[in-house]
Amino acid sequence: MNQPPDVVRFARVNLALAVALFSLWATAAQSADTLATLRARLTKLVAEPRFAAAHWGVDIVSLDTGQTVFAHDAGRALEPASNAKLFTAALALERLGPDFRFRTSVYAAARPDAAGTLAGDLILFGRGDPTLATPALRALAARLAAAGVRRVRGDLIADESFFRGPTQGAGWEPEDRLYFYAPEVSALTVNDNATVVWVKPDDQEGRPAKVIVQPPVSFLMVSNLTRTVAAGGPHVMTLERRPGDIRLRVGGRLAVGSGARSQGISVPQPARWCGELLRGALRERGIEVAGTVRIVDAAARLAAPLDANRLVELAAVVSPPLRDVLPRMLKPSQNLYAQLLLLQVGAGARLRPGNPPPPATDVDAGLRALGNFLGNLGVPVGTVRFEEGSGLSRHDTATAEAIVRVLWFMDRRPAAATFRDALPVAGVDGTLKERMVGTRAAVNVHAKTGSFAGVEALSGYVTSVAGERFAFALLFNDDHNGGGSRATVVDMDGIAVQLAGLKERTTPVSAAGASTGKP
Repeated sequence: MNQPPDVVRFARVNLALAVALFSLWATAAQSADTLATLRARLTKLVAEPRFAAAHWGVDIVSLDTGQTVFAHDAGRALEPASNAKLFTAALALERLGPDFRFRTSVYAAARPDAAGTLAGDLILFGRGDPTLATPALRALAARLAAAGVRRVRGDLIADESFFRGPTQGAGWEPEDRLYFYAPEVSALTVNDNATVVWVKPDDQEGRPAKVIVQPPVSFLMVSNLTRTVAAGGPHVMTLERRPGDIRLRVGGRLAVGSGARSQGISVPQPARWCGELLRGALRERGIEVAGTVRIVDAAARLAAPLDANRLVELAAVVSPPLRDVLPRMLKPSQNLYAQLLLLQVGAGARLRPGNPPPPATDVDAGLRALGNFLGNLGVPVGTVRFEEGSGLSRHDTATAEAIVRVLWFMDRRPAAATFRDALPVAGVDGTLKERMVGTRAAVNVHAKTGSFAGVEALSGYVTSVAGERFAFALLFNDDHNGGGSRATVVDMDGIAVQLAGLKERTTPVSAAGASTGKP
């Protein structure tokens, strides 16, 4: 199984790294204050014997002068892990704009009659809002009640047809799809399409443990195969659910007196869950739906297209603006949000009049838009190859140079502050909350992390003590027999700390006669 999101994985290694981190940070803060010293340290680092079978990709450029501070295999295509989200975030800001909001609508063929009855179906139509949650569905129910709806004679249709394509990101490993960090993707996403399974041992040996799903998913069928064992015995929980299946098998042996165990899991058929939650919210408002919850996807809409212009929008909710959504994606490294944003760009390209015929799926259209975006930045064709938008696929590749080009470009855009502030901040929040604490990099480095087994990445912005701003990209791909990616977290944080401690400024490229090609 791939590693879970960065913040979860780092929590597992944080204590083991603490001593080494403090030692390295103290050394770096005292001695790496000149460009020559920094370059010598980095040259020595990437050539260390422990990395003989691994690959570093490093690019560090001054945002103020354009000077390359250090580069090592900056053009080598490597796995970026969640550094891929930098590309998706930049693309979304450029194509959608920071004020873009996602709209979720409730349609009907006509308004309710004088008695409050809708003769036909109620259509919950999603447009890929990644932030949609139970409170928003309750707000929809309240607005429907205010619109005079008292009963629905037809079905509640959960319409996820806005997106065309598969419900999983390409390259997401089958064994990951059970877990919260690789959920199904739908235009009707709710509560991050995830829930938590809690398993608590019974008070008596030999009895099944207690299994609770919170928040509950009404149609998820749970098979409790657990057993409570004697105190001091094993305390293990196992989960199994086939992709697309609504049956969850919970097993394991849990010892009497031990605490509860929990695991975040993905919810199958998220559009159905969204519809069921809305139906429950309607019931709380005294609105009854006579029919069932039915899912309608893009394939079904090919035969029976939805013409919103011929329907009545009875209620709607809108998301926060994209500028507020991006931190929710980048700081905790949320894979679902990234994939939804890529799909949103793709759907926008498909729906925009005058465009060439779009690819068959919105993810393909989004990836084509990404390719055009990177081409305009001068990124060589083929150096960035994604098959989804989050970096969860092991087939995604990028170069350190391409990442720095994106960072450089976004630093010069009107939404520069929005992009930078959405990134994790060292020692403050997100996946960097516990890293670089107490150093010059703390509250200074804004950077995206990335991690897989054998892969580490850290790319973003830092300002030196001399007041110079830098963009940096650090990619590490290990062959699993070399330096080890966990130890590389120490090295990457050390590089960021050393950049923060630089007292010497770089020379403008025009005066130095050099060129980075970044402008």
